[in-house]
Amino acid sequence: MKLSASHRIYGLGAILFVSLVVCALSFDRTGSPSFLVPLSVAGIAYLLAIREFFSTPRFPRHVVVFGLVLAALWHVQFLRMPPGPDDDIHRYVWDGRVQRLGYNPYLIVPSDPAFSGLHTRETRTLNHPDVPTPYPAGAELFFRAVTAIHESTFALKVAFLLCDFAIVLLSLDLLRCRGQGMHWVLAYAWNPLLATEVAGSGHIDIVGALLLLVSLYALGRHWRAVAAVAFGLAVSVKLLPIVLLPLYWKRVRIRDAILAIVVVGLLYVPFLKGEWTPIGSLATYVQSFRFNDPVFAILERVAAPQLVIALAVLVGLVIAIRMRNGSGPVSSDAFAWPMAGSLLCAPVVYPWYLLWMLPFVRSLSTLPIIVWTVSIIPTYVVWYLRALGSPWLLPGWVTLLEYACVAAAGPIILWCRFARPTVPRCSTDGLVRGGEKDFELPPQKLQPKP
Repeated sequence: MKLSASHRIYGLGAILFVSLVVCALSFDRTGSPSFLVPLSVAGIAYLLAIREFFSTPRFPRHVVVFGLVLAALWHVQFLRMPPGPDDDIHRYVWDGRVQRLGYNPYLIVPSDPAFSGLHTRETRTLNHPDVPTPYPAGAELFFRAVTAIHESTFALKVAFLLCDFAIVLLSLDLLRCRGQGMHWVLAYAWNPLLATEVAGSGHIDIVGALLLLVSLYALGRHWRAVAAVAFGLAVSVKLLPIVLLPLYWKRVRIRDAILAIVVVGLLYVPFLKGEWTPIGSLATYVQSFRFNDPVFAILERVAAPQLVIALAVLVGLVIAIRMRNGSGPVSSDAFAWPMAGSLLCAPVVYPWYLLWMLPFVRSLSTLPIIVWTVSIIPTYVVWYLRALGSPWLLPGWVTLLEYACVAAAGPIILWCRFARPTVPRCSTDGLVRGGEKDFELPPQKLQPKP
């Protein structure tokens, strides 16, 4: 007997749940076989669920509710697990703590003996203690706000989970406004990276992703000032979304752009000191940090790192310009691809960097990005190899597997579009020209009749 699409989703959700719960039990052994195997199984189940989402225009509401409840359960399981001893979240606690004690995180080096008394049990193992913070002002003030409530990695993880929950709620409203199937919220909520990097390790990237989604939502409702400010705040969390700037050309007013610049500028006021610019260890990051960077490694052989970084930014800007469709509303695809293009050329591509694109991948044209969020899972093996005494170096077979899977998604898209055009039936839910239907509320909702 052939199972219905709903029953297949139930089965895949159960596989995801069991796999991620087993993975959480090995969270303190990141990259080990006991961690990678269940996480890989979860990734495969996730891709099979994506296939079901593309082939079925609508699922019953109880299927979506079931999927969200399952996601909440495995997120709670990861939330219970302590982060790794040198995960970035320990730096977040340190940055928030020193701000509240009256110090500037852009000037203080955590390993400096003069500041050893400022450390707590959770900050003594933070990574790269010999350099000041690299995070922009928006992220720094977020760390300060959360640690003012409770100074712990757990409090930060709870804050990140609240951002995750807000993305789910906002995505549901976006899907409703676009007329898409509500099940597409599971394309976000079921992604394994959310469990490991938001509920598990806790990364600030989810805050930026939420702000970008708020900006997209505001553009659709013609809240241009809100869209501009939300975009500016996203850039103040991490610099990656700066490549989306062309998407706002003529979609926001000059005064909205000025307002966004003023707001972001005000965020930096607490960190200014004379003519000194608060960039912390950003230059060190560009010059020295490397991970999962095949394109950057090739280009760095013939150009300085700063030039290659500039090229990565240029790639994202060119994609954004190319995807800006005249004066019409912006699509989710246009938010995802410029950031993906820049990341492909970046010197560091950690799994949690892909969190920025997760709220915006719901169409056939973003399939390579969806695949990337799963094919990047084997990179966790580096953490395990380092624990065994090996150098911090990604094995070549991992890089080949990761990017070969992404490249393979291209022929799949062509096959779906030309060989079997009826396969991606979700085209009735908003796929236009291989992408997602542009979002704009109906005129009668924006201007109700008296």
